[in-house]
Amino acid sequence: MATIYVDGRDYEVDGADNLLHACLSLGLDIPYFCWHPAMDSIGACRQCAVKQYRDENDTQGKIVMSCMTPATDNSWISIDDEEARTFRAAVVEWLMTYHPHDCPVCEEGGHCHLQDMTVMTGHDRRRYDFRKRTHRNQYLGPFLAHEMNRCINCYRCVRFYNDYAGGEDLGVFGANNNLYFGRHQEGVLESPFSGNLSEVCPTGVFTDQTHSERYVRKWDMLFAPSVCHQCAVGCNISPGERYGEIRRIENRYNGEVNRYFLCDRGRFGYGYVNRTDRPRQPEWRNDGRDGQADERVLLEVDPALDRGADFLRSARRVIGIGSPRASLESNHQLMELVGRNNFVSGINAAEQACLERMAELEATCGLPVPTPREVESHDAVLVLGEDLLHSAARLALSVRQAALARRNDLAEERGIPVWNAEAVKTLAQDSRHPLYIAWPTATGLDDISAGHWQLAPADIARLGFAIAHAIDANAPPVPDLEAPLAEAAKAVASQLLAADKPLVISGGSLQSTAVLDAAGSIARALSRRSSRAGLMLIRREANSTGLAMLGGQPLEWAMAEIEEGRADALVVLENDLYSRLPEARVDAALQRLSGMVVLDHQRTRTWEQGVLGLPAASFAEADGTLVNLEGRAQRFFQVYDPRYLRPESRIHESWRWLHALRISLVRGESSPITLDEATEACARNHPQLADIIAAAPGADYRVEGVKLARAPHRYSGRTSQRANLSVSEPRTPPDPDTPLSFSMEGYSGFSPPRMEVPFAWAPGWNSHQAWNKYTDQVGGHLQGGDPGVRLVAPRPGNFDYVQNIPSAFEPIPDRWQLWVLPRLFGGEETSARAGPIVERASAPGEIPSVGLCADDAARLGVEQGATLTLESEHARLTLPLRCDLQLPRGVVTLPAGLTCEFSSGDWVRLQSDELHQEVRG
Repeated sequence: MATIYVDGRDYEVDGADNLLHACLSLGLDIPYFCWHPAMDSIGACRQCAVKQYRDENDTQGKIVMSCMTPATDNSWISIDDEEARTFRAAVVEWLMTYHPHDCPVCEEGGHCHLQDMTVMTGHDRRRYDFRKRTHRNQYLGPFLAHEMNRCINCYRCVRFYNDYAGGEDLGVFGANNNLYFGRHQEGVLESPFSGNLSEVCPTGVFTDQTHSERYVRKWDMLFAPSVCHQCAVGCNISPGERYGEIRRIENRYNGEVNRYFLCDRGRFGYGYVNRTDRPRQPEWRNDGRDGQADERVLLEVDPALDRGADFLRSARRVIGIGSPRASLESNHQLMELVGRNNFVSGINAAEQACLERMAELEATCGLPVPTPREVESHDAVLVLGEDLLHSAARLALSVRQAALARRNDLAEERGIPVWNAEAVKTLAQDSRHPLYIAWPTATGLDDISAGHWQLAPADIARLGFAIAHAIDANAPPVPDLEAPLAEAAKAVASQLLAADKPLVISGGSLQSTAVLDAAGSIARALSRRSSRAGLMLIRREANSTGLAMLGGQPLEWAMAEIEEGRADALVVLENDLYSRLPEARVDAALQRLSGMVVLDHQRTRTWEQGVLGLPAASFAEADGTLVNLEGRAQRFFQVYDPRYLRPESRIHESWRWLHALRISLVRGESSPITLDEATEACARNHPQLADIIAAAPGADYRVEGVKLARAPHRYSGRTSQRANLSVSEPRTPPDPDTPLSFSMEGYSGFSPPRMEVPFAWAPGWNSHQAWNKYTDQVGGHLQGGDPGVRLVAPRPGNFDYVQNIPSAFEPIPDRWQLWVLPRLFGGEETSARAGPIVERASAPGEIPSVGLCADDAARLGVEQGATLTLESEHARLTLPLRCDLQLPRGVVTLPAGLTCEFSSGDWVRLQSDELHQEVRG
């Protein structure tokens, strides 16, 4: 610790910080541009100038850049010194020389860091009267718009994109103050984290194009604390609504999960919420079995519940199919409706087996599960059977920081402050902590890895078991292991043992329990050698972890019960059966049903087959709890009331529908349920979930006696929003479920601290940098505590090493083993319905294709782009060929999200439509 003096007052700060970081952590305001909490200092903008003195007797002092000056003990500085203030005002004037006067039409207006800093410095007149330099903008894809004329040359964009996120197609061109930040030629930005440029950029150079198409100012949107539903990482988000539509998703700070950044699927995949074909009223379908025409009838809530209850009451046995994209509360209410013995998890048997094995490993292997932030502190990482950029993109960004953190160690050894970004980068060059990856094909982290192996899943498992044996001789040896893999196993084991905090990452992307067992053996071996090691296991969907804690049978069990006549009705919760099982099997089962009740917020193929459809709320219109891949239960809150602008809408949370349906089924008295009651019921009935009540404050939580505001204090236009319906302004919708109000009325400050923050705002800080006011220190944790509560903790167990080691993969003539690999854009069910994601998924290099070993393709006489048909006993699929230089022989790959007719591990034939002949291996 160090004592610094700022304008005559003494403060205790971390002496390892620079003065800018220290002062901002104290709540003091210093303007800045080039500095960013996650990327440290380069001293490019000169905006953070302060006056520094030798001691308390020095009256002259000198101007220094606070971001490049260490906060050493007994430092004396002044922020309010007149010379420093004049200097900062002059710097803003220089930076604004070529900046256009377009705030009223700029998409960044109202939450612009440049606006905040300009006001903070007192600059309000421009003396530059000459012709402004102009640039030509570029097309950068469906996510971001480009307006180079607004650039102030802060370098934040390229520092994040290239240095932090590992992108290679964005650069800076030119010299002096005539710089251009863009691509060498226009085209889609390749990084899956490009959307963060809209928040990293302090001006409006890179703006959210999905928002620009339906633009509204920040102060005219409703926000809510929410959780991304597009993968299992559980990033915190702030969705913004206007006119009953989600207009933008911003990052919401969580010091243990996502901190300042999101992946592009999480940021831009919200379009499914705004689809015009969404079901908004209950629908009763006459399927024509009674001789009448097949038609749909719209119903009100009570008639829909009555018909649904009558239908379920007449069934012999009802099975409920849950969903890993639905909340814990909704899945629990479904279980209450049909009974625990009739509850199905909603996922296939292979995936469920992996989820159960992961839960067992986390509980018994003896290693803790790190948070995404803690991942960055591990100094050796092994990724076994996962492509993190596609299965858990935000976690991939954390792993990249873990590898790059070697530069900080080198800097500390030489006395260089770790916040001196360029000096640290120059010192480190290509020095990195060891990262090892085993996956069937190339991954996005191979460029920073110390070793990567492209192997069939059986061989990935064998490599993992060999590493475990090299760490601990008590682990079983791998018979007949090839010499290169044996040497690789020894090298990886030695690095994991030499590390202070080794980390093993695996997961269920390959649907291989053998790969998971191998990762568990490594974790078990490390737990005997290191108390600081960690194990992280990747799940596929937002609530896969929570669903496994609830329990239930796999989907195939439900299909078998129906096929054998032991059940004749289904209730399906936010799940499309056709996206999880082959079409023929689903069709055969549904034909034997007397009917099916479906709850969903999308018009899926399963919805179309239901006799009764109940319109469920999406994450934007619902409250609930999810459990992410680290076992953190987090609450997401409703952003807006869908009935306020669409009075005809009858959208409700699934847990509310299911509770009402159960009451109707037993002919009980009407008893509305609240979120707190639904959460408590879930916690009470499932001991593993007992702590989820503490994941967020209850509905009675207040700050200074008032609820929390969902809208900024400048929120306007309530009457005009409904002017097409009525000139009378109705009462603001009540919200008995949460501590938030659907208006600007309520508390929206940062002190006293709180956990649930709908949007970041502080006096003078309208941009995303306002999060610095909510944290205990810049880049630290929220003062009120990071949202969520951990449910998973390791316990001492009797977990023995797995002895069943798979045989090496052997290609089969005339057949290829198929593996369905995760895909960031288009591989997730709901975001795949968003227009920008669809467009991004069709960009060059992203078009779905069949992956085949280049050697196999050459032997078969087919070239890149040739049309190939995959054929099994029951299905065919035709796609272009992508020759993969690194894929193992005898293996063929498909991207996720295309079809369920093929499953990982299937053996298929290949046929070339162009050559009209069977392609033989």
